[in-house]
Amino acid sequence: MYQNLLVQTTEKVTTITINRPSQLNALNKETISELHSALDSADKDSEVGVVIITGSGEKAFVAGADIKEFADFTISQGGELAMVGQQTLFSFIENMGTPVIAAINGFALGGGLELAMAAHFRLASNNAKMGLPEVSLGLIPGYGGTQRLAQLVGKGKANEMIFTAGMVKAEEALHLGLVNYVVELSELLPKCQEIAQKILQKSSLAISAAIKAVNAGFTDGENGFQTEIEQFSLCFGTTDFKEGTNAFLEKRKPHYQGK
Repeated sequence: MYQNLLVQTTEKVTTITINRPSQLNALNKETISELHSALDSADKDSEVGVVIITGSGEKAFVAGADIKEFADFTISQGGELAMVGQQTLFSFIENMGTPVIAAINGFALGGGLELAMAAHFRLASNNAKMGLPEVSLGLIPGYGGTQRLAQLVGKGKANEMIFTAGMVKAEEALHLGLVNYVVELSELLPKCQEIAQKILQKSSLAISAAIKAVNAGFTDGENGFQTEIEQFSLCFGTTDFKEGTNAFLEKRKPHYQGK
């Protein structure tokens, strides 16, 4: 079905593997389009509760964008590239109601790090290296990297990483809050699966509401506290709220129906 992806769903977890190992899984237009399609399908599937994105092989999650596709672009074409990419994939991931985990298995550079940062949180293998090297090409990050990196690691460190085009190793990324966990490469997907199973035991409707509330606090023109009030109140009208409260009062585990 996909030329550049491997997609597998097991126990309500969909794992999407970017499968361009000879190009170190670099993002081109086709891969971005396929990722949107695969993620949209997973988000709409009532049997999928968590999505994991990773790269094929042991060298790279995504080593960047496919530079040859835009090497001769004009100003307007560059703007279109960034706008379409953000809308189609990066902002799309961030606003999905289904939690998305990035499993960073090696280099995550440029568009690769931007893809990982668009996910709701990140895990890295101990061989991972991350950075935004766009200024080395006379560019800046165009897929949300200037915004999300500063949100995650702070303005000063983000500026340093962007201005120097430097890479950080996995342990430093953990210290900075760029990733949540660092594990051996062989343990990366099992650790993601372990966290996914914990998520799956909780209310998918509540998690979707939490995503909206958290994102609102980082969106211009939105009042995160007001969005939290709205999403909190809407939870009271869900079957998950009834099941969760009844289960608590009856001293049993809740059985949620899924999204």
